[in-house]
Amino acid sequence: MQYLFDAWTKLTPRLKAANHVLLLSDFDGTLIPIVDNPELAILPPETKNLLRTLAKNRRYTVGIVSGRALADLKSKVDVDSIIYAGNHGLEIEGFGSDFLDPIAEEMRPFFLMLSQALSATLRGIKGVFVENKGLTLSVHYRSVDDTEERRVTDAFSKVTDPLHITGRIRITQGKKVYEIRPPVDWDKGKAIAWLIAKCKESRGKGGALPIYLGDDLTDEDGFKMIEKNNGISIFVGGEGLQSVARYFLRSPEEVTELLKML
Repeated sequence: MQYLFDAWTKLTPRLKAANHVLLLSDFDGTLIPIVDNPELAILPPETKNLLRTLAKNRRYTVGIVSGRALADLKSKVDVDSIIYAGNHGLEIEGFGSDFLDPIAEEMRPFFLMLSQALSATLRGIKGVFVENKGLTLSVHYRSVDDTEERRVTDAFSKVTDPLHITGRIRITQGKKVYEIRPPVDWDKGKAIAWLIAKCKESRGKGGALPIYLGDDLTDEDGFKMIEKNNGISIFVGGEGLQSVARYFLRSPEEVTELLKML
């Protein structure tokens, strides 16, 4: 990976030459720092204003692709005229149309029961938090003491292993979080492919230069899709970490600087 600002003189001609730019970003850990309690996350006013300004620019289409539930994501970002893709792209609002994975929608009652089972099993471990996002579940353990993390893993596995082995759920890991998803072939990469296609469809012949910023393992599928479409993939989190992204920035603060430059 190359530090994005070191490559800026090389990227500027591409940005200027593009008929249109599809600017997509993850939320937690990318636009804002990760916090122990996801409910307390706040998008800085400066970042919100930059997103709003870019969204009003006819050369840009702006979108947020997040693991958060769609309604939660819209509430946290609160910017009109942008695309919102929640639950890792299982639900999307943008380009005048909506996408909702039908299997994920059918599994809402199942995920409610599963969240209750996980909450009961993990109840004795201080700092663990089960988040039911309707179409997916997240088990956060960032606030758990290091000595208790093994207990979280064992308790989580006790509930989920039988479901995972039989193919009833998918499990991925992020930064101090377990993600449980429906058993469907869909991820941020496929969601981004859907958005690229919709952007091309809405713009006709021109298409767009796609950009994606993300910080976690679930964003790697997004980076791969961006590279496949000759776009600009940007990992947020500093050098020395492994990612398929072509460029990196060190922090959400540097993402804000990038938005200013754009």
